[in-house]
Amino acid sequence: MLFAEIKGQEAVKEKLIGAVAGNHVAHAQLFSGPTGSPTLAMALAFSTFILCENRQEHDACGQCPSCHKMTKLTHPDMHFSFPVSGTTKITKSLDLVSKNFLDPWRKFLTENPYGDSDDWALGFGGENKQLNISKEESRQIINALSLKAFEGRYKIMLIWLPEFMHPTGANALLKILEEPPQDTFFFLVSQHSEQLLTTIRSRTQQVKINGFSDEELSATLNENYGIPAEKASSVAVMADGNIKQALTFLEEVEDPGHESFRNWMRLCYGWDFTGLVASADSFQKMTKVERRHLLEYGLNIMRESLIYQYQTEKIARLTGNEAGFVQRFSKTLTPEKISESTELINTALYHLERNANPKILFMDLSLDIARLLRK
Repeated sequence: MLFAEIKGQEAVKEKLIGAVAGNHVAHAQLFSGPTGSPTLAMALAFSTFILCENRQEHDACGQCPSCHKMTKLTHPDMHFSFPVSGTTKITKSLDLVSKNFLDPWRKFLTENPYGDSDDWALGFGGENKQLNISKEESRQIINALSLKAFEGRYKIMLIWLPEFMHPTGANALLKILEEPPQDTFFFLVSQHSEQLLTTIRSRTQQVKINGFSDEELSATLNENYGIPAEKASSVAVMADGNIKQALTFLEEVEDPGHESFRNWMRLCYGWDFTGLVASADSFQKMTKVERRHLLEYGLNIMRESLIYQYQTEKIARLTGNEAGFVQRFSKTLTPEKISESTELINTALYHLERNANPKILFMDLSLDIARLLRK
């Protein structure tokens, strides 16, 4: 990953490059940003720049042996730690460490550097199981960094989603974070940095990463993924700076998130109890990722409906089915109803992540929204 592959974030890039040029790179840095932002990509690009043997003024060269190894994610001085869970092939607790998942990890990073924990779990076969960075993983991290660099001067340990770290394991890393081996860098990459131990956050330099603008996301979809410009622009608006959401929307020609959400709202508005029970059954049968996708799509529609009520001309940001639906749906809503519905969906997402019963959760949410729409 090169800086040039990441659209926008110019101030962050300039700060990171300047730190290397001035030889004052903080030994422990926390890259934090919302889901779908280029947080992991930025940490990878910075790692590539540090390890590059022929750095250019604004980026790694992309051509030296070190850069080629970083492209393949096989550089011996680049270490990774990330959350895992048991699979059909890996079941013993002591085997649930990153080094046993490196092949699917490299595939995941190559295909989806903007993915989240759900995408990762699907990639290695750990969906519907609790991810974790174990105490044993913390010991593996300390052992890996006790060795000298194999090729260059520096060693880098990139810990992805440290919020999944076991508290005992996190405490075990405090000393090495504060006093790391010479020429060793820790890059923690988080989507929910507020969940980290205060003692971890206090030992790191913060690197804040924002989501993409509509223009940056559209350009990324067009140039990096070959999406036609008009479609890329439309999807970028609906995704609200979240490239993961945008790529999910693009997986299907006729987005099932739109169709499912539209039908769900019709059932709620019509107080169709039989239909809502059937929808709850369907929600139960979805994967965890599909359930989350539907509810997040609903949040986007609520947001666009609120924008439309105050700035009618902004509907031009949307196209096709979404634009027509938002225009009609907005007529049944008030700003207060949108606010309450958004809070209900966010609460449902919170409980869904904590393994609430999907059918009961969806039915309760449906009845709450139905009552709200009929006020």
